[in-house]
Amino acid sequence: MMRPKTNLLSVLIFAMAVVAVSLSWAATVDDGFSVGHKIETRHFNVFIAPGVDDALLIRSLDIGPEHKILSGQSTAGVSYSANNLGDLLDVLFGWVCNVLDMKLYSYKGVIKIARDENELKGVFRKLYGQEGYSQKAFYVSELNTIYIAAPDFTKEILSHEMGHAIMGSYFVVQPPEKIAEVLAGYIEYQLRKSNTQP
Repeated sequence: MMRPKTNLLSVLIFAMAVVAVSLSWAATVDDGFSVGHKIETRHFNVFIAPGVDDALLIRSLDIGPEHKILSGQSTAGVSYSANNLGDLLDVLFGWVCNVLDMKLYSYKGVIKIARDENELKGVFRKLYGQEGYSQKAFYVSELNTIYIAAPDFTKEILSHEMGHAIMGSYFVVQPPEKIAEVLAGYIEYQLRKSNTQP
């Protein structure tokens, strides 16, 4: 009779050990990213490269009250000052969760904003040992980290990568890469559609 409880306890201890090892590995990975400053939000730790202006990021992101409403949040307190970049990222995250119908209330991930495309390519090279990277942003599931270059810091590109992060945390068994790309593309489509409606 005690066997099922013993097996469950063993599985639980094993799962906790795997999570602990994964987290310690993620904390020790050197991705070559240089941090200028950090912003902490409800859902993200945001690391911004030296020389990147928060106000410019806010203008590039272009999150308005309509996105806060579509994310299911009140429009009270929406601000566009440099001190609220974190709030705007959380609004976008809520909107992406709603589009995918995948609610992650306790999600905590990382966004690293590189100075430019060259720095982003350097991070990719450091992580994967490969040249020829040509994307504007990418998500590393093992680190639960979105990497994006400041000149490409738009809600369309960031929401696509947030979609990958949400799917990575929501599904126990990850969908095939092509399906994940279709869903991430669907997020971009919905965002562009909402931007063109009167």
